[in-house]
Amino acid sequence: MPHYTMIALRTMTPSFRASCLTAATLRRSLMAIHVLVAVALCIISAPVYATSEHPSSELAEAASERTLPVLKPLLQAKKLRLGSPVFIRIFKSSYELELWMMSSKGYFEHFKTYIICHFSGGLGPKLKEGDRQSPEGFYLVDKDQLNPWSSQHLAFNIGYPNEYDRYHRRTGSAIMVHGKCVSTGCFAMTNYNIEQIYTLVDAAIKGGQQAFWVHVFPFRLTRKNLAAHTQSRWHPFWTQLKKGFDLFEYYRTPPHIGVENGAYTFNAPPPVANTNDSSATTLSLSPPTHHNIWPRQSAQ
Repeated sequence: MPHYTMIALRTMTPSFRASCLTAATLRRSLMAIHVLVAVALCIISAPVYATSEHPSSELAEAASERTLPVLKPLLQAKKLRLGSPVFIRIFKSSYELELWMMSSKGYFEHFKTYIICHFSGGLGPKLKEGDRQSPEGFYLVDKDQLNPWSSQHLAFNIGYPNEYDRYHRRTGSAIMVHGKCVSTGCFAMTNYNIEQIYTLVDAAIKGGQQAFWVHVFPFRLTRKNLAAHTQSRWHPFWTQLKKGFDLFEYYRTPPHIGVENGAYTFNAPPPVANTNDSSATTLSLSPPTHHNIWPRQSAQ
C-alpha cells in the first residue's frame, strides 16, 4: 500500500477506517468477479470441434469439387483409388513433396511429386520455437490435425514436436503443410497443389486410415548424398534417419517407428496378405501399441 495512503488511514477514526477498508475489499472482490466472468465468457464462446466428427468446411468441399476432375484420371491411370491410405515424404534440398498411395498389391505406389513453394531455414532439424527452421524426422497426422478452416487456404499439422523432438528438448508448434506459398517454419505450397494434397489425405482418413506418416528428410538419404555431408554437425542425425528412409525404399510401406532412449527405432512393416481387406491395409500403416507414442496435435 502506498506510504501516503497509510498516513491517511492512521489519521482516520477506527470506525471510519474500517468502513473504508471494507469498501476497498468489496471493490477488489467485484473486480475479481468481473474478470472471472469475462474469462468464462471467452471459454464458452470459443469454437469447439468435436473429435468424433470429421473436420470439414465449405472451402475444403469446394477444393475437392475443383480437383477431383483432375485427380480421378491420374488415379485411374495408375490404378489407384481415391480414399486409399496415403504416405508423404518431403525432401528439403530439392523442394519436393512426394505423395504415395496404397495400391491393390498391398504396397505404396508413387502418385505424384509436388514442388514445395517455400520452407523456412536450411538443412537440419528444428530446434526451438521461433528459429524459423522447418523440422526433419518422422511424424503422424490424424483427422484432428486437418485444418479445412486455415487462414493459409488449407492445412494440416504434421505433429511437431514428436517424442524424439521432445526428448531432445526441441520446442515449437503448429508446423503445417499449407497453401498461400508463404512460410515461417512450415512447408508452404501453392493453393492449387495444397487443394490436391488435402483432398487426397482427407479422403484417405474418411476412408478409414487412422493416421498417415509424413517423413521429412534434408535430401534423399543415399550413401552418396550422406557421404557429401560428412562434415555437417547433423550427419549422425541424418544417418539415423537413413534407416527409416531405406526401409521404405525396400518395402514400399512405412516402417513402424518408435523412440527409445532418445533414438529412433525401426521395425520392418509386416506384409499385407489380403490386399482387398481394408483392415489389413490399415494395420500395415498403424504403429504397434507400444510404439504409438506420438502426441495428438491440434490443427491451427
